[in-house]
Amino acid sequence: MKKLIKSMVAIAVVVGVIAFPVVTMSSTASAQALKDACSSDPGSTLCQEGSNGNVSSIIGTVVNTLLYIIGAVAVIMIIIAGIRYTVSGGDSSAVSAAKNTILYAIIGLAVAFFAYAIVNWVLDIF
Repeated sequence: MKKLIKSMVAIAVVVGVIAFPVVTMSSTASAQALKDACSSDPGSTLCQEGSNGNVSSIIGTVVNTLLYIIGAVAVIMIIIAGIRYTVSGGDSSAVSAAKNTILYAIIGLAVAFFAYAIVNWVLDIF
């Protein structure tokens, strides 16, 4: 069972490592497309909005991507803990470890949600 959990965690890490560059490259491609569009028509509303807060846009993208990964890891941990709880076979230490994992993963999801809200609120101010 421990081998299964380790392999699931390893798969989750690999997926997260692969997903991070894909998400950041798509935002880079969007920024390049906006730059190309603004070179042909610099007076458009889109170009004026796109030029404001370039640093905050990058920070927002990075933070939101990291929070997405944290949320995905928390959900995977809840699933793993559910499996551990199911196969515990009544062993009280295994049951309590699985319950603690579920509790900490839910707390992690709440922290990620509030961090997302706070970061977006702060970036909207700037």
